[in-house]
Amino acid sequence: MAEEVKLYGTWSSPFSRRVELALKLKGIPYEYIEENLQNKSFSLLKYNPVHKKIPVLVHNEKPLAESLVILEYIDETWKNNPILPQDPYQRAMARFWARFIDEKILATALKAKDSEEKEREKVMEEVCEQIKILEGELTGKDFFGGETIGYVDIVATMIGFWFQVTQEVTGKKTVTEEKFPVLFKWIEKLKSIDVVNQCIPPREKHLAYVKARIEALKLSSAPK
Repeated sequence: MAEEVKLYGTWSSPFSRRVELALKLKGIPYEYIEENLQNKSFSLLKYNPVHKKIPVLVHNEKPLAESLVILEYIDETWKNNPILPQDPYQRAMARFWARFIDEKILATALKAKDSEEKEREKVMEEVCEQIKILEGELTGKDFFGGETIGYVDIVATMIGFWFQVTQEVTGKKTVTEEKFPVLFKWIEKLKSIDVVNQCIPPREKHLAYVKARIEALKLSSAPK
């Protein structure tokens, strides 16, 4: 039976882009369906009735939600070009750092969005402390996965590219090359990989999108 793989995602989402990157690294043919999250499709709601969010991977009509879960499923289903380490301890540590990125760094960064100026500065200091911890895991290596791009690298592209665009729009340069030289060296290595570049949103379009979102947030929080 021919494999049927579909990915429901959004071009600006680091979560659906990380799934795309894993599929491309594995060389898995797939159909990509761009979702409008303001007007979600019947298919998205059918395949992900619990969260009603992207990304959703549908493999032979079996749907999976949540990007970290999807990444592991892809690695276990298609054995070529593994993205998770083979050693059980190293696999566990890769899962640990992936969750650290999503549940600590990203969760803390999202707090800044709804914070007042002084509070926002404290939150971003906390984000920098967390990124410094993550950078320690990268020291002495080309990639988090060792010599080649792996699971944690795929998850961390959010910090490498999405954070940078937001900083450029806001003018708040908290994650800089001076503070994080190891991380920035890693970002340059990622930029040299064709499939990574294919999974980064178009720069100008992304900048305009983030700017529009920030403006919309300002308007919604302005006194009525």
